[in-house]
Amino acid sequence: MTFPTDFLWGAATSAYQVEGAVTEDGRTSSIWDVFAAMPGKTHRGETGLVAADHYWRMDEDVALMAELGLNAYRFSIAWSRVIPEGAGAVNQRGLDFYDRLVDALLARGIAPLATLFHWDLPLALEERGGWRNRATAYAFADYAEVVARRLGDRVPWWVTQNEPWCAAYLGHGSGLHAPGLHDAQAAVDAGHHLLLSHGLAMPRLRAHVAAGAQLGICLNVYPIYAADDRAETLRDVERADRFQNRWFLDPLFRGHYPDGLFEDMEAAPPPIEDGDLAIINAPLDFLAVNYYNRLVVRARGKEAELPGAAPSGYEHVSHLPDASYTAMGWEVYPQGLRAVLDRIHNDYAPAGLIVAENGAAYDDEWGDDGSIHDRERMEYLREHTHLLAEVLAQGVPLRGYFVWSLLDNFEWAEGYSKRFGLIYVDFATQRRTIKDSGRWYASFIAAQRSGHT
Repeated sequence: MTFPTDFLWGAATSAYQVEGAVTEDGRTSSIWDVFAAMPGKTHRGETGLVAADHYWRMDEDVALMAELGLNAYRFSIAWSRVIPEGAGAVNQRGLDFYDRLVDALLARGIAPLATLFHWDLPLALEERGGWRNRATAYAFADYAEVVARRLGDRVPWWVTQNEPWCAAYLGHGSGLHAPGLHDAQAAVDAGHHLLLSHGLAMPRLRAHVAAGAQLGICLNVYPIYAADDRAETLRDVERADRFQNRWFLDPLFRGHYPDGLFEDMEAAPPPIEDGDLAIINAPLDFLAVNYYNRLVVRARGKEAELPGAAPSGYEHVSHLPDASYTAMGWEVYPQGLRAVLDRIHNDYAPAGLIVAENGAAYDDEWGDDGSIHDRERMEYLREHTHLLAEVLAQGVPLRGYFVWSLLDNFEWAEGYSKRFGLIYVDFATQRRTIKDSGRWYASFIAAQRSGHT
């Protein structure tokens, strides 16, 4: 396989999942601090209080990135670390941390890719309505400008929002994520304001980043397949695609929401004001895509429907014959990555594409020799990266690939029970150990570089 010399080979994390230091240097609470502390919301009541202690071990972690040969690192910025009340006064100590991180990365030849929002909304904003409140979109644009003024001269890649579908639906519809609401209308309204915040932030970022800096947004996109050929199942594949994928793809690239989406969700359209969709539809330099698994859908009877925000009438099929699954219960289906990238390229034609997250959780354990022999993850990465060259050969403008995750971390509702990292973290001691999959990835990256020498 041969890739362009400037292809990004990276790994990714997010602030609440790795940083810890949740009360240090002026940071205030986010919705995830509060949600994780609620009984029954996370595995064994675990929180991001310490996480992977990245805030204090940043230099060590950047050195490990260099040891892996990464030329890019995707991280997120904690909004409540930078603007403690979500709007208003700026906490310079919070910005100082990201300033040091960017400089440390650049000193090692690692390109920073900064994500401005990865679900950890400042609690102060949630208390004023959070993403259900239109004002939060404007607060986000202000926050984006604050960060760009400080880091824009050195950060070449910017993502506004990470997986707004999850923030909208899992946070407001199903209640599985913070803030934990079960309200279809709240999910729809939050989704619109998340998209609006992205659109409002784009010109604010462009005014302060360096020439040539690339701006985009990150979506979780699924290839969706029918479990059978019944007419009702084929209909529900379309409904699932509207809900899982087109809810955010269509307004970003086509300037409108897909017909039937809000009826499927049993909600009214969001409060769209004049000009909103044009703001959301502003040109992107790239689309970042997170891919983990496909969805297989089949129709089900009315008596089996679930109440709430999800479109009713269909279900996701799991435990397929002859399929393999990760510790998250997600099917390993590498060809789905190619299907997603091809579909987005053909249907939406973004100027560039990045795989911003791809990885697998397995039950890693230390071997007798002190190593972590995670062969399943190594094979997972081998199979998925193998498809990237095929995608490039088909003319898809793919610019980079990021493994989720650099470190074992706080995996949201799963707490510390699921390990995705290339690097094993012993959370009791914070000792880091590169897994076999990390060594494989380092060798793979080195082989790509040697092909250009």
